[in-house]
Amino acid sequence: MAESGLIRVDQEKCTRCGLCVNVCRSSLAMGACGPEVIGDYCIACGHCVAVCPNGALDHGRAPLEKQIPLEESPAPDAGMAARFLRSRRSVRTFRDERVPRESIRRLLDVARFAPTACNSQGVAYLAVDAPGVLKDVSAVIADWAEADLEHGALGRSPWSRNTAKTIQTYRESGKDTILRGAPCLVVALAEKSMAALGRDNTHFALTYAQLLAPSLGLGTCWSGLLEYCTAAGYPPLLELIKLPESKTVTGAMLVGYPVYSFRRLVDREPLQLSWLS
Repeated sequence: MAESGLIRVDQEKCTRCGLCVNVCRSSLAMGACGPEVIGDYCIACGHCVAVCPNGALDHGRAPLEKQIPLEESPAPDAGMAARFLRSRRSVRTFRDERVPRESIRRLLDVARFAPTACNSQGVAYLAVDAPGVLKDVSAVIADWAEADLEHGALGRSPWSRNTAKTIQTYRESGKDTILRGAPCLVVALAEKSMAALGRDNTHFALTYAQLLAPSLGLGTCWSGLLEYCTAAGYPPLLELIKLPESKTVTGAMLVGYPVYSFRRLVDREPLQLSWLS
């Protein structure tokens, strides 16, 4: 077994095929005894370990023991994949039924495998499933949105009419049009120092959760109003969710069991594509 900084190479298994070096031009090079670290540019993506056909490479930041062998590619055929992706729907009506916390954990455990810039990751989650707290969250968001529609960014947004109708219905009907009556709210958090990057990472991660949800019988919907409210620094909401001083909210998603099932794949505007040559 040869060691070179971050990596360990099993000399009996290594055939010097070069695959690990080819997938990592920034940190690895082929030496006389196999792959060697050439600079500390590693982002711990694990490609070098994952690509080795013989399991000859181990990595301090992406250990071989934590990687799961794939007997064959898990990718579905193109038609099945396209149908699956098109079947994603935003669920806005939920059953009055608690979601087991283990189901929420499963959603978010898969979400952590979504792509992030330079493998930065860094997304944490706050899950809220207490009915009283959810009711209070809706109430403070409604208070903020009403005021902002008159004097803030919401009033100037292209969605102001929809937001105004949402708040009006909330006030007049008593129905939770803010959190849609969802039994669970997932709030994504990132360090303030990486807020912009954290927001992108969050949206990739929550999309993974959204795509997995139907396999668990669940539906999801983005909670834009909550995200806008926290971005505005509205103290009642920040206090209610006990937002840590070092963190910022980078996204939010409603989770629950959908009331309705959809029978068709809905169309959208035609693809806009141009080629530069």
